[in-house]
Amino acid sequence: MTLWQAVVLASAVAFATKLAGYAVPARWLQHPRMHRVAGALTVALLASLTVMNTVASGAALQFDARLGAAVVAALALWWRVPFLPVVVLGAVVAALLRWWGVG
Repeated sequence: MTLWQAVVLASAVAFATKLAGYAVPARWLQHPRMHRVAGALTVALLASLTVMNTVASGAALQFDARLGAAVVAALALWWRVPFLPVVVLGAVVAALLRWWGVG
C-alpha cells in the first residue's frame, strides 16, 4: 500500500465514522446514561493522554521531572488552587527537579 492509498483509506474511514454518528437515533443520544458515558470517556482519554506524555519515552517508562511536576499540579488542583498558579507550581517543581539532576 502506498502512502496516498493509506491517506485516502484513512480519510474514507474518518468520513464513514462521522457519517455513522449522524445515523444514531436522537433518543439514544438524549438518554442520561449516554451523557454519563460520554463524560467518563472524555475524562479517561484525557487522563490516559496525560499519563502517556508524562511517563512514556518511546517504548519504555521513564520517571523524571515531568512526573514530579504532574503530581504537584494534581495536588494543587485537588486543593482548588487557581489554574495559573498550578501551572507555575508545576513549572517550578520541574525546574527544581531538573536542577537537582532528576531526569
